[in-house]
Amino acid sequence: MGESSSESFLKKYWEGYKEFWAERFPYTDIYSKIINRDEALPPWSESDVNEFIVSDSVHGPTLKTAREATNIALAGAAIGAISTAGFAWKYSRSLHGAGLSFAAGAVFGWTFGQEIANHWYQLYRLDTMAAQVKFMEWWENKCQRRS
Repeated sequence: MGESSSESFLKKYWEGYKEFWAERFPYTDIYSKIINRDEALPPWSESDVNEFIVSDSVHGPTLKTAREATNIALAGAAIGAISTAGFAWKYSRSLHGAGLSFAAGAVFGWTFGQEIANHWYQLYRLDTMAAQVKFMEWWENKCQRRS
């Protein structure tokens, strides 16, 4: 038996829905080669990242800038977590409230720090996703040459 018109409509609707979100979140397609590997890549070190930054004149500086921006976001997370948990503990003396404030403050601080870094380093002008993918491809090639 063939599909009914309602099944056909739902299938068409679902495909359109998937396509809509796939356009807005392209990293699922871009990173799929890295994420869907049969065996994981070995971990890399700071010296490996620095080697890539030096060796790739196009994507290296972008990756370096993105890593510096991450340090600002991390500092924002630490400041947000400690300050909100401190205020919660000072005024409520509630351990679970301070813990939730710590977690929420870390998330808010990370987001705020990332926004500051985004504008400070003008990350909106750089293609940081391409730099990360190029690093992963470089690391994969380097690991294959070793073995």
